Amino acid sequence: MKFSLPLLAAVAEAAVIGGRADIPPPGDDGRYTISSDGIKAQFIPYGASLTNLFVKDKNGDDIDVVLGYDDAAYYPVDPGHPVYNSIPGRYANRIGNGTYTLNGETIHTEQNDGNNTLHSGTNNWSYRVWEVTDLQDDAITFAILDKSNSSLGFFGDVQASVTYSVKGSKWNIKFTAESLDQDTPLLLTHHTYFNLDAFRNPDQPLIWDHKLSLPYSQRYLEADQNALPTGQILTAEPNSINDFASSPDLTLGHARDLPGFEGNCGADGACEGYNGYFLIEDAPEDAVVATLASEFSGVKAELRTDQPGIVLYSCNWMDGTADLKSTQGIEGVNEKVVRSSCVAIEAQDYPDGINHPEWERLDAQIYGPGRTYNWETSWTFSLLE
Repeated sequence: MKFSLPLLAAVAEAAVIGGRADIPPPGDDGRYTISSDGIKAQFIPYGASLTNLFVKDKNGDDIDVVLGYDDAAYYPVDPGHPVYNSIPGRYANRIGNGTYTLNGETIHTEQNDGNNTLHSGTNNWSYRVWEVTDLQDDAITFAILDKSNSSLGFFGDVQASVTYSVKGSKWNIKFTAESLDQDTPLLLTHHTYFNLDAFRNPDQPLIWDHKLSLPYSQRYLEADQNALPTGQILTAEPNSINDFASSPDLTLGHARDLPGFEGNCGADGACEGYNGYFLIEDAPEDAVVATLASEFSGVKAELRTDQPGIVLYSCNWMDGTADLKSTQGIEGVNEKVVRSSCVAIEAQDYPDGINHPEWERLDAQIYGPGRTYNWETSWTFSLLE
């Protein structure tokens, strides 16, 4: 793949690493690597992004279970910018009609998703080069200073950091953020895309055979055709399209034959599957709130989080043009990221909560000086019995 001189300059600029002078540079592949007995994880400063996540499958092989690119220099110049395992901010997901009200003032944000704002616009944190501030064998910390209005309509300076760490078979993610001078919306997530088969299933690359259990998520936010919450909170009946709570044995595709599966995530019927928010309710402390598993690879991934819900997105808009990494797929069989071949599971607060005071999420989404935003999530990997 050849880049023009302007693109090469952009890549070079994006590769500049700040932070402490004693932190070594990334490896020859542009990645920082941390590891434990059960996990190897690799990262780049662009978007504070996870690029590779290796875990053991049922055969004892290391498989790479998240999407990404072989070439670390491609992340900053990819025109599609799918937010591969990055951190969108300072307000993830959608803001309806590109407006919100704060302290009596109506504020306008960039409408980059139809009439709505997605992930704070086209200069959000997943487009930024973060600073590496700490590096250990099993942990790495990135930091960012987000200046006022660098994303349209988000005022005040915000200092944020993320620490990724691994221990045994557990991968942990911890955010902190602080508004330095005035009130501002804060809602973060890690936009992690999984295929627990590493696209190595020769029968098909799709995600529908993966099992998904959301035992504390019987309720979900109704969304309109543009995946924006309407304000209504609905309850999924057992075995309905949005039911992942009634049984631990439901697959992501358990409802594929039901009327409404095509169009369940909007776009006037063009979006099949899922692109919505599921509430986590009445979960005990440190409970597993989501389990994703594959019979083919034998890998099971268990989510714990301090967030009140998750966004579930089944990769409807992947168009089959993006290459898989060389660590994934089967030559001549599975070589591309195709529609419905992956799933993003994103722990976060209620999307567009700043425009829905009836949900009583404003205190969790508006932060001023003296209050620290905290977010913590972990994935524990094991094998199916």
